Amino acid sequence: MRRDVFQAIADPNRRAIIGLLAKQKLTVNAVAEYFPISRPAVSRHIKILEECGLIVVLRQGRERYCEVRLDKLNEVANWIEQYKKVWEERLNRLDEYLSELQKEKKHGEK
Repeated sequence: MRRDVFQAIADPNRRAIIGLLAKQKLTVNAVAEYFPISRPAVSRHIKILEECGLIVVLRQGRERYCEVRLDKLNEVANWIEQYKKVWEERLNRLDEYLSELQKEKKHGEK
């Protein structure tokens, strides 16, 4: 199954893992210590994040270290940006409309 970044960030535990790994590279066991869920559940979340390209898991001896790859979040930022522009345009039009109403109201009172 091919996963995407949006699936990765849909889960609060995965978002928390990304935030944790953004600060430092950690072993899978060290990541698991931060969460009240089972070690296998954390491993599944890490696997999904890895499949989405948000983290890489590197072997160093017997340990597996997780390292974040935040550049993949650009997909989310770009998607959000298009809607941000739409809403900015709508709010600007609303502001203009409200200004016109205020002008009409002032002219009507005189």
